[in-house]
Amino acid sequence: MGRKAEYTEKPKKGPGRKARKQGPPSFPKKSFAPLEDVDKTLTHRQKQRLAKHLKKKTELKERQKLFKQKKKLNKKQQAYQSDSEGDEKTMLDNGHSIDQGKDEAIEAVVKQKPNKKKTKGYTDDNRDWLTPKQKKKHQAVKLDEEENDESGSENEEFAPDDSVSDENTCDDGNAVFKMGKLDDLSDEENCDDFEESDEENDNPDDGDERDDLLPIERDCKKLKKREAEHVKLAGEELQMLVDQQDVFQFPEDSEEGDLTLQDVLQRIKDVNLVLSDFNKYRQPNRSRSEYMELLKKDLCVYYSYNEFLMSKLMDIFPLSELMEYLEASEVARPLTIRTNTLKTRRRDLAAALINRGVNLDPLGKWTKVGLVIYSSQIPLGATPEYLAGHYIIQGASSLLSVMALAPQEGERILDMCSAPGGKGSHIAAVMKNTGALFANDANKDRIKAVVANFHRLGVVNSVISCEDGCKFRQIMTGFDRILLDAPCTGTGVVSKDPSVKSTKTAVDVQRCYNLQRKLLLSAIDCTDAKSSTGGYIVYSTCSILPEENEWVIDYALKKRNVKLVPTGLDFGVEGFTKYRQYRFHPSLNLTRRYYPHAHNMDGFFVAKLKKFSNTIPVSQEEEVEEDEHQLDEDMTTTAPSEHGEELRNDKVDEPVKMGKRAGKPNLSELELELKKKKLETNRTKYVVKVFEKPTKTKKPLCVQNADETRHEVEKSQKQKEKSPLKSKVRIGADELVPLLEGKSNKKHNKLNKPQESKQFEKLKVTKKNKSKA
Repeated sequence: MGRKAEYTEKPKKGPGRKARKQGPPSFPKKSFAPLEDVDKTLTHRQKQRLAKHLKKKTELKERQKLFKQKKKLNKKQQAYQSDSEGDEKTMLDNGHSIDQGKDEAIEAVVKQKPNKKKTKGYTDDNRDWLTPKQKKKHQAVKLDEEENDESGSENEEFAPDDSVSDENTCDDGNAVFKMGKLDDLSDEENCDDFEESDEENDNPDDGDERDDLLPIERDCKKLKKREAEHVKLAGEELQMLVDQQDVFQFPEDSEEGDLTLQDVLQRIKDVNLVLSDFNKYRQPNRSRSEYMELLKKDLCVYYSYNEFLMSKLMDIFPLSELMEYLEASEVARPLTIRTNTLKTRRRDLAAALINRGVNLDPLGKWTKVGLVIYSSQIPLGATPEYLAGHYIIQGASSLLSVMALAPQEGERILDMCSAPGGKGSHIAAVMKNTGALFANDANKDRIKAVVANFHRLGVVNSVISCEDGCKFRQIMTGFDRILLDAPCTGTGVVSKDPSVKSTKTAVDVQRCYNLQRKLLLSAIDCTDAKSSTGGYIVYSTCSILPEENEWVIDYALKKRNVKLVPTGLDFGVEGFTKYRQYRFHPSLNLTRRYYPHAHNMDGFFVAKLKKFSNTIPVSQEEEVEEDEHQLDEDMTTTAPSEHGEELRNDKVDEPVKMGKRAGKPNLSELELELKKKKLETNRTKYVVKVFEKPTKTKKPLCVQNADETRHEVEKSQKQKEKSPLKSKVRIGADELVPLLEGKSNKKHNKLNKPQESKQFEKLKVTKKNKSKA
């Protein structure tokens, strides 16, 4: 247990056996038994009180000095009064006491002193805010006096006499006299800082809170207050500068040649300022459209957009939001990955990647499988976890469409445009490899990526096809849910592909619009409205143009028996129901839009449709088209065939019979003849498609028989040349072909009638023998 400490001082003994014994341990007296002279440690509040106490002592000493100086001044005033005129003496004899005379003299001196210290103001335009402060020092002295009054008994110990404290002020009680010192010549800013700190320390209400705070926390509070004041002052100065600055002048043609990018940026800011308060900053001879054209031109130069796309963006966003969108599109979006729940969990994957030096965080509360990557020491496409299929590199916006689809286990789902397989593998993971997933894409080169990703991620419930999505309803229908991530112009992913800014035109938008409409109608037709769990179609694009989003959905609502339902996503901007002069279906507010500057992800659009009937509605225009099509069919059926041309020559006068419904439109004979000619030419005309393979057509029977006879004739001629017998008269191949085709032979037959009959009999006999053999 150790030796016991003894604090009693024992007298030293003489030499002996006990003297050689090890003595008790010795400790310094400060740690165990401190002396009375040593100062005790004080708390923060005690230190504050001690500092106030010492400060009041020094203030009392200074006031005593001031009192002595006042006495000297009083003596001088008395000497001066003794040598003055006799009128003043008579006034003193008539009832005025000596003390009153002293007081009047002190008041005169006090009145003279401040007049000497008064500072003159400035005469220029800055005199409003450059005038020096004159009353600060007097206010400080008054505050000291109030503190002395409140202190009460504490000050009594240090005050020598009551007369001293009473005589610190003049008899009037209004003016305060203070002798000038060198300390008064310090800067005003320093004085203000000290005054603020004194006020903070003198606040008794904040004392308990400050005891709980650390010194660094108190300093941080002070700094925050000062920063807030600086920000406020900076805002006021900025507003003052804006009000005082000159109105933006519209540039001339000669000035535009020498502009730099910094000049263009400054002009963009100036034009935005003018448009923010147009009535205040506009030029009288300029309209808003001219300012908008100038702004569009400058934005195209600064951000490298073409005029078509910039005008579309200016129609979609207000000016303040447009600048934020353009700036956000210049910066790459954060890298995100999706956890493959078929093989691992997000927690285990995050731990494994952190051990490999990856700095990551969960993507957000709205997803349970996403991770955002801030930095990585190794390439994320080559880690063992990636090769094992534990995750896939996928954008945050592409997770939204699968979340809106909400696939269920055991369903039959179609991903119509599935390449490269990110959304399809997400669907399979949500379904837990149950049911059937059909992944289709029209591009053969891109379908290889789908196969590779499905193999790596462990998807086993999929059927991969390479078919045209517009014709998929002719191949297979009856799906519970369909995801259509349609091809688009890519205006929402400008940060990934900057070439979109300068290459996309109105033709590209129109081409994508037509293709998207066809694909969406095909997807609706492939969906089964009678499905017990589904009947849903999710349409998504990575574009922000209304032509590719709201217009396509509005077209589908008119052409098919579908309705919009909530997407189930908690965040996002509502879709447009009004866009410039256009008006869409009111239910389009259920769709969701996502922007880079608002949600820190690529621009995206998601809509969810519910099919409530498998029938296809027919409009009046389609009925008219069907009538015309029926008319054409009736005409084709009544038109004579090729084999009946001879009969037509015999019966020229008979009227042409027409169908029952052909009499509805009143057509003249000339129009009917022209229509017949068009039908005949359309039958023979054939337009080869771009990617269509050449087809093999069968020859007609007459041509096949002619070929067979030719082969027989050639064989017979060869045998004739080989045989020494005389050749018999036979019909040549040139003469036989027209006969088989039903044409008359112009050449005269050399054989007589009996010879012809004998020849045909021999041919019949030879044919019978061959058939028997």
